[in-house]
Amino acid sequence: MKRIIVFACALLLSLAAFAQTYDLDFTQTRRLKVSGKTTVMKGHLTFDGKDHLNMVYSEPAGEFFTIDGTMVKMNLMGVKAEMDSEKVAMVKLQRATLLNCLSGNWEQAAKDNNANSDVTEKTGFRTVKITAKGVVPRGGYKSVVLTYRIKDGLVTRMILEEPGGIETTYEMR
Repeated sequence: MKRIIVFACALLLSLAAFAQTYDLDFTQTRRLKVSGKTTVMKGHLTFDGKDHLNMVYSEPAGEFFTIDGTMVKMNLMGVKAEMDSEKVAMVKLQRATLLNCLSGNWEQAAKDNNANSDVTEKTGFRTVKITAKGVVPRGGYKSVVLTYRIKDGLVTRMILEEPGGIETTYEMR
């Protein structure tokens, strides 16, 4: 019995060590492929490694995007909303994709988006390309490109491409 308890404790500690947490600034660039229109926003991101993500924008001030458990709240580019992701399938998928990408679980993000993943490593960075196999699930992404710093597993860049041609890039600093 003692061995089981010791093993369970060791497993929990090792899982906690791999949970990525973030407290950093970011720049978000949103590009409409059809028109070429680009919008740049800046802010601060905090992530607890599980299911709490908070993005507070300084440019433009007052905008935010928050995941708090299953709740998703936002005030972004004229859209104000508060939704329970368990009740809205496309919000559930977007929530899961963001949290999985930030926590380093790109395999699950690819599976959720009916996609393949390709991983390459070069000069201290791991690049993961997730590309949809066919029809993208509603709320899913056509492609996701993630760049992780190998030494600590932190995402330094995340590019999300929606089926409608909107590409959003997050640069973390």
